[in-house]
Amino acid sequence: MALARVVLTSGRPVDLAELRMSSTYGGLLEGYPCKPLNDRRIDGLLRSARHAFPGTPVHLVTPPRDRPDQYAGAFGPVEVLPAVSCVGSFRSAALDPAHDRALYRSVLTVVWFQPTPRVPSGCDAEPALRDMSWDHLATDEEL
Repeated sequence: MALARVVLTSGRPVDLAELRMSSTYGGLLEGYPCKPLNDRRIDGLLRSARHAFPGTPVHLVTPPRDRPDQYAGAFGPVEVLPAVSCVGSFRSAALDPAHDRALYRSVLTVVWFQPTPRVPSGCDAEPALRDMSWDHLATDEEL
């Protein structure tokens, strides 16, 4: 049973099978949000997604990067990502129409950021998440 079903803008329904959420800046003891820190955070999420879901393609939904007009420190200007980082395992019907629907499904692991800790559902998910091109990113797997 899926945690939620997200309807992509293409009309394809995808089921969220597993979701990991964390505070984007949880544990930041010193320093400030900046491009080098954010790039390391994104790279770490992608690595952990590949490790947690081996054999499944991983896609990063490019996050918005807010650059408030604040003092630039030693690491450059302040740059803020949305507050919640997410890694989700999604499933849908097989991509290849020749595959038996009972024996195959398509899968994709997605890394994205969102402002609040809510489970994406229906058409009420982050627009960038709903806009992903499932047919080009996902892969079929045999059950």
